[in-house]
Amino acid sequence: MSVATEHALATIASILDQPEAAKPADKVAAPKKAGGTVVAFDQAEGYTKVGPGPISAIRFRWTARRGDDGYYVDETVGPTSIAVSTGPMTAEAAVKLVDARAREAVERFEALKNEMTGKGPATPFV
Repeated sequence: MSVATEHALATIASILDQPEAAKPADKVAAPKKAGGTVVAFDQAEGYTKVGPGPISAIRFRWTARRGDDGYYVDETVGPTSIAVSTGPMTAEAAVKLVDARAREAVERFEALKNEMTGKGPATPFV
């Protein structure tokens, strides 16, 4: 991910950093299912994932759209940013890219949040 992406994720994590006295009791998280989202590739148009974070102004969004020469993935930060597009690619590649970017954002967000709240060592970004 880019430096801007990492900076935005760090900002999100810092917003979530609360003093221990103000935090609710920690809950046991349900195990996450393995595997990706199942989407018919002929319906990739409009396939969207939204990144983690408490404030929509700094939340990432990835959307697949069909162009004249294939599919594109538009990445935006907040509701008013200009999209950065990747493509052209196949419908299958567009859905996989949206899933991969969203998964990476969640992993980085959780790692930053855990590091900042002292709940565990930071996992290296790959």
